Amino acid sequence: MSDLPRTKKEANVAVSELVHAQSPPRRKFFGTDGIRGTANQGNVTPEMAMRLGMAAATYFRRSDPRRHLVVIGKDTRLSGYMLEPALTAGFTSKGTDVVLFGPLPTPGVAMLTRSLRADLGVMISASHNAYQDNGIKLFGPDGYKLSDEAEIAIEALMARRLDDDLAAPADLGRTQRVDDAQSRYIEIVKSTFPRKLRLSGLRIVIDCANGAAYKVAPKALYELGAEIFPIGDEPNGFNINREVGSTDTSAMVDAVQRHRADIGIALDGDADRVVMCDENGRIVDGDQLLGLIASSWKSQGRLAKNTVVATVMSNLGLENHLKSIGVKLERTQVGDRYVVARMMEKGLNVGGEQSGHVVLSDFSTTGDGLLAALQVLAVMVETGKRLSEVAHVFDPVPQKLVNRKFEGADPLSRKSVQDAIAAAEKMLGSRGRLLVRKSGTEPLIRVMAQAETDDLVKEAVDSVLSAF
Repeated sequence: MSDLPRTKKEANVAVSELVHAQSPPRRKFFGTDGIRGTANQGNVTPEMAMRLGMAAATYFRRSDPRRHLVVIGKDTRLSGYMLEPALTAGFTSKGTDVVLFGPLPTPGVAMLTRSLRADLGVMISASHNAYQDNGIKLFGPDGYKLSDEAEIAIEALMARRLDDDLAAPADLGRTQRVDDAQSRYIEIVKSTFPRKLRLSGLRIVIDCANGAAYKVAPKALYELGAEIFPIGDEPNGFNINREVGSTDTSAMVDAVQRHRADIGIALDGDADRVVMCDENGRIVDGDQLLGLIASSWKSQGRLAKNTVVATVMSNLGLENHLKSIGVKLERTQVGDRYVVARMMEKGLNVGGEQSGHVVLSDFSTTGDGLLAALQVLAVMVETGKRLSEVAHVFDPVPQKLVNRKFEGADPLSRKSVQDAIAAAEKMLGSRGRLLVRKSGTEPLIRVMAQAETDDLVKEAVDSVLSAF
């Protein structure tokens, strides 16, 4: 990115270079965040799950004689009951033991993969998608999501015959359910909150999206001293992310106003992202959270190399704010796994996405909505200020994002669409930035523009959409 002006006033008339996102290598099953699709159709079937289990067990097999172990967590979708035993069958057929956690946030699975010295962690979830979808995320023994190279290698194994090295009857893997996975995760998350602080006196609305955190999030906040008002905490297999959670914040805002709460916290279905609102119902997105945490950690000398990682989707206002306090912003392609990869490469400890993925690598190997919320709450408690006083750390540059569904061939391959993108780029010139990309998790084309005025943003986005 080119240098940006230091003042908010200048940011409104600032320009940035055009951002072209690089797509990950083409794969049949894996997208930007594991495997995802409609449950019991396409790539998300019991057969696929069993083959994935067999292939992943083969890939992670070591030569030492010890028994191999995989841990499996899930969110609250009905289809989880279908995919969990299919994965288990695949792993155990290769002689790999399986530990089943039941409903547990994605970051909890990542944490316990390392804690239990497992060879592989598996999360069954479609994150913020509706219940009809499901997916599978894989974590290596270090608790980090797999690299593109590892996913490609596993896909290659899935395409081969996998019945030539099955375990002998006496060597089949064993399966057990554990009862304390949620308690372990709660204790780990609570330990990230400053020991000298409590949440006593704070009224908190916690929206669990009827998902994986429906038990752990309210309990963790309560045990830290808060008065809690949980919503989205009654999953039934069908209502995950339905009119609740980080992608539909109206329920959180309404509950904050109804209960006169100090803060609202909305997680998504697998609790790896968070969106918040202040006592007035004003939304605080992932960019503002990154700005707040980075500013706090910078003042405490905790921000590694005074650098934050975000994606090409993050607002220019965030970059401008960070620069004003002496912090560099590095950008990656969309996907928290690419944010984490850059953080690992550069030795950085704060990164995330505008959508609410916040990665704090001092504590976790992936995005953790509850953990990030606790860092925001720590700022409130330490300063004695309300969220409205601390969370609006920058004025966003005008931005518009539109998702357009498609069927069949990728529309970005059509010349008419390519011409429309080129024309929009020329129109923006040095006055803004345009990003057009295919979603890695859904059949969507995302069109995003940022520019110095709302009218210019609208014109750029509409001109591209008109070609679809």
